[in-house]
Amino acid sequence: MAVEKNNENIRTIEDDEIEISSQDANVEIEDEGQQEPIVQIDQEGNAVEVTEQELEPQEENFYANLSEDMDERVLQKLGLELVSFYKSDKNSRKSWEDGYRKGLDFITDSYRSTSRPFQGASTVTHPLLSEAVTQFQAQAYKELLPATGPVRTQIVGAVDRAREDQAERVKEFMNFELMEKMEEYTTDMDQLLYQLPLAGSAFKKVYYDAISERAVSKFVPAEELVVPYMATDLLSAERITHVLTLTENELTKRQLSGFYRDIDLQPSADTQSDLEKKIDEVSGVEKIVSKDKYYKILEMHVDLDLEEYEMEDNKTEKRIKVPYIVTLDESSAQVLSVYRNYKEEDELARRIEYFVQYKFLPGLGFYGFGLVHMIGGLTKAATNALRQLLDAGTLSNLPAGFKSRGMRIRDDDQPFVPGEFRDVDAPGGNIRDQFQILPFK
Repeated sequence: MAVEKNNENIRTIEDDEIEISSQDANVEIEDEGQQEPIVQIDQEGNAVEVTEQELEPQEENFYANLSEDMDERVLQKLGLELVSFYKSDKNSRKSWEDGYRKGLDFITDSYRSTSRPFQGASTVTHPLLSEAVTQFQAQAYKELLPATGPVRTQIVGAVDRAREDQAERVKEFMNFELMEKMEEYTTDMDQLLYQLPLAGSAFKKVYYDAISERAVSKFVPAEELVVPYMATDLLSAERITHVLTLTENELTKRQLSGFYRDIDLQPSADTQSDLEKKIDEVSGVEKIVSKDKYYKILEMHVDLDLEEYEMEDNKTEKRIKVPYIVTLDESSAQVLSVYRNYKEEDELARRIEYFVQYKFLPGLGFYGFGLVHMIGGLTKAATNALRQLLDAGTLSNLPAGFKSRGMRIRDDDQPFVPGEFRDVDAPGGNIRDQFQILPFK
C-alpha cells in the first residue's frame, strides 16, 4: 500500500492502482566485485589485458626447472663451461680406459681367423680371467640376492614382541619392493656383479621415478660416470657426470612432460670411443648407419653459483656454491634443465646423493682395481703360452720344410690322408735326401 500526501490531505492509494512502465525502470546497478581489466604491452608490442590476480606474484616452485626463466645467453655460457669441464674430466682418466679396454681382450674366446704367424694359427684365449669373473659373480649373487630377499633387520636396544613384529613387517615390505615391485633390481644387480670385477668399479643410480611412481635402482657402468681428476669418492666429488644416450622418442617424452626444455637438438654424431668399440666387439654387436636418432645427454650433478654466469665480466663477490643438477646436450652444449639438488628446508644446502659406488678392490684412485689390473698380465702370459703349445702341435702334425727343385709330387697341393701313398718323380738317389724338415720342437 502507498501513501500520497497533497496539501495535508492524505489519501490512501491501493497497490493495484500503481503502474510502472518497463521502459522507465531501466536501472543500472554496478557490480562492486567486477574488476576493470588492466592493459599491458607484451614483448612484441601488442596490448594484452590482464587482471589484478594475474599481476600478483605467484609462489615459486622450489623444485621447478630454473632454465625456463633464465636468459639464453646465461644458459649458453653455462653449457659451454660445463661441457669443457666434462671433456677435461674424461681425458684425465684416459689411462684407466686404455687399461680396461686391453683387459677386455681376455674375456671372451672369439672365433676369428688369422694369418699371423701363419694361416690357421691359434687364437684361443686362456680362461683364467673369465673364470675368475664368473666365479665372483656367482658367489656374490648368491650372497647378496638370496631367494628369501636381500633385506635383513636388526633391533637396536630393548627387544620385545612389538618391536620384533615391526622389524618383520619392515623386512617383508622392503623385500617385496626390491624383488617384486622394482622389476629392474635383480637383473641390474646381476649385470653389476659381472662388470664389477672387470672394471674395478660399478655404480647404481637410486631415485624416485615420477612416471612409474616408485623407487628405481638403475645400474650405471663405470665408463658412463665421469668425475674430476682430484675426486677420491662420490661424496667429495665436485662434479659427477652421468652420460645418457637417449632415443628421439625418450627425449621427446621428457620435453613434452616439462622435465626438459622444449628446444630443437641435432642427433649426436655416429662416433665411438675406443672403449665403446671394444665393448661392442666383445658383446658381438656392431654399430651401423641407420635412421634411428640418438642423443648423448650429460646429466651433471655439480656445485654452482648461478649469479656468477649472469655477470659479463665474471667479477662477482665470492659466494658458496650450492648443488644443482644441470642436463645438457654434449654436441651443442644447449642446457635442457637446471634443478636444485638440495631440500628446501635444508639451510646448509647439502647435496642429495643419487649414486652408489661399488668397488672390487680399493686401489689407488677413484675407480679402484679389478681383476683386469690384478691378473691381466698373468692372463696374457697364459694365453701366449697356450697358443704356442697349440701352434707347435699343429706344425708337428703338418710339417713344412724344403725339398729339391727337381723333386715332383703329384697333387702336392692336397694334404695327405691316413693310408695314402703318392707317386714321386725323384731324379735319383734316396727320397729322404730330397727333403729337409724344419725343426718345430
